Amino acid sequence: MPKYVIEREIPGAGKLSREQLQAISQKSCGVLSNLGPQIQWVESYVMDDRVYCVYIAANEELVREHARQGGFPANRISEVHAIIDPTTAASPRRWSPCRRTPSGPHSRRKAV
Repeated sequence: MPKYVIEREIPGAGKLSREQLQAISQKSCGVLSNLGPQIQWVESYVMDDRVYCVYIAANEELVREHARQGGFPANRISEVHAIIDPTTAASPRRWSPCRRTPSGPHSRRKAV
């Protein structure tokens, strides 16, 4: 199923208490339960005035329906086309982590 990132503009989101975030999460889970297995909430990132949510859903309309039933804004819904991380940078022949190591080419240690 496709994965989506939803941008929700919520002024003051970063100042919401743990209890408020819990209540929002419970509301979301209740709506998801009613919508069935074709939509799944993966995780959300709370910023100052926005929340970015990651969902797996059969289609964008299910994501919009979740927002409508839950009373959540869905200012932008974007389908994820690829996921990259530090391992994406690895050569098929040789893998090297994207961090400094004492013996690696990006080491801060001076040659003796």
